[in-house]
Amino acid sequence: MIRYPSLEILVGGTVYRAPRGTRDILPQEQPYWRYVEQKATEICRLYGYERIDLPMFEDSQLFTRGVGEGTDIIEKEMYVFEDRGGNSLALRPEGTASVCRAYLEHGMHNRPQPVKLYYIGPAFRYERPQAGRYRQHGHFGCEAIGDADPALDAEVIDMAWQFFVSLGLGRFTIVLDSIGCRECRPAYLTVLKEHYSPHIDEVCADCKVRFEKNPMRLLDCRSPQCQTIADTAPKSIGYLCMECIEHYAEVKRYLSSLEIPFEENPRLVRGFDYYTRTVFEVQPQEGGSQSSLGGGGRYDLLVEELGGKPAPGIGFATGIERIILGLQQENIPVPILPGPQLFIAHLGDKAKDTALKLATDLRHNDISVIMATGGRSLKAQLRQANNLNIPKVAIIGDDEVKAGTVVLRDMATSQQETVPLEKLPELLG
Repeated sequence: MIRYPSLEILVGGTVYRAPRGTRDILPQEQPYWRYVEQKATEICRLYGYERIDLPMFEDSQLFTRGVGEGTDIIEKEMYVFEDRGGNSLALRPEGTASVCRAYLEHGMHNRPQPVKLYYIGPAFRYERPQAGRYRQHGHFGCEAIGDADPALDAEVIDMAWQFFVSLGLGRFTIVLDSIGCRECRPAYLTVLKEHYSPHIDEVCADCKVRFEKNPMRLLDCRSPQCQTIADTAPKSIGYLCMECIEHYAEVKRYLSSLEIPFEENPRLVRGFDYYTRTVFEVQPQEGGSQSSLGGGGRYDLLVEELGGKPAPGIGFATGIERIILGLQQENIPVPILPGPQLFIAHLGDKAKDTALKLATDLRHNDISVIMATGGRSLKAQLRQANNLNIPKVAIIGDDEVKAGTVVLRDMATSQQETVPLEKLPELLG
């Protein structure tokens, strides 16, 4: 990210700064954000996804029940608070559970299935801040609910692939796995725990808890003492039921037909309890899973877990800061946001009155204008326009007020011409 010198604000003996793990997105950084959001919106339009804006906080039980009590997100990272009515609420740590809640609350099962929705907004997780990862971070995700077709899995993965390609990112790969369903997963969890049981004293403290609450997460631990045990663990692919085997085979066949390269990783499990069958990540080729650009998977039981009728779903999500970091590392240019077209400089009270009226009229004609304020000299006003990178300056003095004209100055060439006030919108349009 772009770094700028900072000043601490001291008020009443207290130094005010953005809370740890949060940051201000300054005007100079906005082109990256608008670029990513524009690409996200466009890819969703192409694939038939409609936008939904979700509350930033929900009933905490929505995430506890949906994401899973044994996950790091619930046990370590979720921001939970009690409101004045005594309700337990949580800042949104992810979007899928909220979308499924909205799907149920608004009767979207009555719409043509699958219902395709996308969202862009902040998510909150109390975790160690690092490059491209913050406690409040920008979140883009898409969800397709109401269809179990493996072709939909392939479509979502293709959508993720095309999104990153459209951004200009080139050094990434799709990592794929199947973690089974509620019919075949229990047998796998049994043999997985049997594998880890003799090593339970060797694993990290977190994995001791995962062994009891969320054994699948044992495979995803980054602690060095757990890596070797995970490397020799049985693979979920060997314990899939016939339906899961066929589903996974179809997903891979569709991806191959779409010419989307992928790698299989039997240790890919993702961090949420609601995942079933297909899981995937988008990983930079040089960074591995710890710097994943995004990921997702199928969650065929989540809507049912939240109290609805069975409605299979699949989704994908990514963090915007991590994407921007990738854009900067690959030196990918982004479009500059359009700035003001005209700066109005003035000398004298009558000229100031005319300048204010002119600025208002031009804005009503969809022309972006900054008018000088204060009592600075013409030289200082021109310097301000130059520092703001505004290409043209309209200069108004007493003579121009009387004649109904302005002096239009090109800041790049320093050439000037006198033009009638009424011609200015045409010249700038």
